[in-house]
Amino acid sequence: MKNLSRFTVLIGIFSINLIQYCSLASVVSTGDFNKDFFVTWSPSHVNTSADGGTRSLKLDKDSGSGFASNDMFLFGQFDMKIKLIPDNSAGTVVAFYLTSGQPNRDEVDFEFLGNVPGQPYTLQTNVYVDGYDGREQRIKLWFDPTKDFHTYSILWNLYQIVFMVDWVPIRTYRNHAEKGVAFPRFQPMSLQISMWDGSDWATNGGKDKIDWSKAPYIASFKNHKIDACIWKGNPRICRANSPTNWWNNERLNSLTWTQRRLFRWVRKYHLIYDYCMDNQRFQNNLPKECLLTKY
Repeated sequence: MKNLSRFTVLIGIFSINLIQYCSLASVVSTGDFNKDFFVTWSPSHVNTSADGGTRSLKLDKDSGSGFASNDMFLFGQFDMKIKLIPDNSAGTVVAFYLTSGQPNRDEVDFEFLGNVPGQPYTLQTNVYVDGYDGREQRIKLWFDPTKDFHTYSILWNLYQIVFMVDWVPIRTYRNHAEKGVAFPRFQPMSLQISMWDGSDWATNGGKDKIDWSKAPYIASFKNHKIDACIWKGNPRICRANSPTNWWNNERLNSLTWTQRRLFRWVRKYHLIYDYCMDNQRFQNNLPKECLLTKY
């Protein structure tokens, strides 16, 4: 209870700081899914409210579904409220991610891996640079993500990528390019959301498959916000440190003191896998970024 009380106070402090940072922001999304996104996969499995403010994806034996932003972006912050599949979600994958789309793509992933009844969701994050991934981390969330909507965010700037859940930083991936570590900084990316059958790997290493008798599976989305630099062919515009590009402010080149406390809390109590701790996988030759500072 003591840890939870401290956690609540830290969240409050960080939320106030975040509002101060974003006061100069130029939000480029309208809040209407119909205006900000297009359906990429199975329109019959995508349902949007009359006002465009909420959207759901359906997965059944016939198809998964997905949608993507109309624009591509180079740096910014991307927020989405998501309510995940309740009850038996084993084998399902709900993905919220940035991707450049090319074979040598850059990509920044949230992947929500379903589970059998009574067992919690696993949240996997990953970073692709120039087509190479293998940078998986997994956590167990500190709440039930099927009971209500929660905010999932990606902050991507010149200095770092920060994955956040309800404004809590759960992971960072820093720009250590000057030390020979690849970092997504050249390719613009779109924001995409999809739901699909991951039975071959998502739950218990693929041992627990989707139970199609429980279909359709539904995940819901609302209150999206894209506060980012729209790609128009000139990278200098997006790399500029300006009031509009608030995410490139040098004050955001690392986690704040409050964020560091929250980050350490997540890693201590909720982290279940980190590629940077997997010496067996890498034969005691961990990737270079694993040996460098996280913030």
